Amino acid sequence: MKKQTEPIETLSEIRSIMERSTRFISLNGFAGVFAGIFALVGAFAAYLNFRTNLIHPHYYDYATTSEGIPNLSFYIFFFTDAFLVLIASIVVAVYLSVRKSAKKGLKAWDNSAKRVIYNMSVPLVGGGLFCILIVYHGYIGLVIPVTLIFYGLALISTSKYTFDDIRYLGICELIVGLMATLWIDYGLLFWAFGFGVIHIVYGIIMYYKYER
Repeated sequence: MKKQTEPIETLSEIRSIMERSTRFISLNGFAGVFAGIFALVGAFAAYLNFRTNLIHPHYYDYATTSEGIPNLSFYIFFFTDAFLVLIASIVVAVYLSVRKSAKKGLKAWDNSAKRVIYNMSVPLVGGGLFCILIVYHGYIGLVIPVTLIFYGLALISTSKYTFDDIRYLGICELIVGLMATLWIDYGLLFWAFGFGVIHIVYGIIMYYKYER
């Protein structure tokens, strides 16, 4: 009986080694949960700052003053809020990934991790530059849809180097971004749903699927 199971165990071990060498498997489900929580906190802070009406929240109306000139305080708050959410999410994701790698006896920074970072960076950097150009031309209402769309594309691009589930997360973010483009007045709500709620749901699913 033992001789019959040995080939299966050997194949499983070979498959595990190949997966570790080609895919970044140190992503932690709780990182998604924390990212979602940070996004919801950021969206709530924006809601309080702009005092928008959830039924008809023209948040981008605050981008200009009554005289029609750019409102500097709006842009400072908008980008500071988003930047803090991004940094907090990255710090927690890196910490949890490093801790998970240490528990599994793996290197946190290996070739698979480099491939993930590279494939995410290209769409994200491109999307960030595109957002700057959008703001430059005064189309502030498109910033949130664009961030969701490019983030979704970055996840889809990265999915082949990590868990396949990342692809479905990216598709969801892409769909939410397109919906935010259609209903542009509700950008803040779509931002909270895309980066907040969906991340939390995804993180919980990942935890119960791979880490419990």
